[in-house]
Amino acid sequence: MFNGRVLIITGAGVSAESGIPTFRGKDGYWRNLDPTKLATPEAFARDPNLVWDWYRERRQRVRQAQPNSGHQAIAKLAVQAGEFLLVTQNVDDLYLRAGLPADKMVQIHGDIFMTRCSRCEFRRYEHEHDVGSLPKCPECGALMRPGVVWFGEQLDAAKIEIVENFMRGGDCKLVIVAGTTALFGYIIGWALRARGQTGQLIEVNPEETSLSQFATKSYREPAGTVLPRLVNELLSNINRVRRSIDCLQVAFRRPCDSSSGAG
Repeated sequence: MFNGRVLIITGAGVSAESGIPTFRGKDGYWRNLDPTKLATPEAFARDPNLVWDWYRERRQRVRQAQPNSGHQAIAKLAVQAGEFLLVTQNVDDLYLRAGLPADKMVQIHGDIFMTRCSRCEFRRYEHEHDVGSLPKCPECGALMRPGVVWFGEQLDAAKIEIVENFMRGGDCKLVIVAGTTALFGYIIGWALRARGQTGQLIEVNPEETSLSQFATKSYREPAGTVLPRLVNELLSNINRVRRSIDCLQVAFRRPCDSSSGAG
C-alpha cells in the first residue's frame, strides 16, 4: 500500500497508444474534416447527422480498442494507493476496462458512451451498437447528443467539485501528468495545487509542454513505456522499505519473560 496521496492527470496521448486518434494532427481527421470543428455546439446545430455519424464511428473504435500498459499501470497504482484520483480528459472506457475503480476517476470531458438530451436532464448509456437515426429524447422529444464536453462549453460543475474536494484533502506526495499538451489552464492549476510545496510533479509526454517548466522530472517517452516503469519502481521501493522495517522489528524484538510472578 502506498500511503501518500496521488493525483494523476491524463490526456489523449495515453489512449492514442491503443489506436484512438487524438484531436491534434492529421491522424485525428475524419473524412478530411477537422475534429476540432466537429466537436462544437455549432456543428451539431448545423448538421447533427454528420456529428452523430462521427461519434458512432468513434464509439465503435473505442469498443474495438484494448487498454494498453499505461492504462494498466495507472489502474495498478489506483488499487495500491491510499488516496488516489485520476482526472482524465479522455472520454473512452479503457481505464475502467483496465481495472481502475470507477470512484477513483473523473472524466472531466465526459463519457463518449453517454447520450444526453440537448434540452432536459435525461441521459442514458449506449454500450451497444448505435442505430443510424438521430436519437430523440423520450422525455421531451428534443434531439439527444453525445454526453461529452465540446469546445466552447463549460466543464461539468459536479465533476469539478469532485476534483476540488480531493484537493481539499491535502497536498499530494505524487502528481503525474501524462499524455496531454496541458493547453487548458485548469490542468496546470490542478497539478500545481495538488503538488503543494513538497510533492513530486512528474510529466510524461513526448514533447515539451507549458507544464514542463514546473515538473520535478519530465520523461520524453510514450506513456505506455514510462508509466509501467514508474509504477513498478514506486511499488518496489515501498515493498523494500516495508521489508526493512519488518527486519528491524524482528531484530529488536525482546524475548518474552517466562518467569512466574511473585503473586
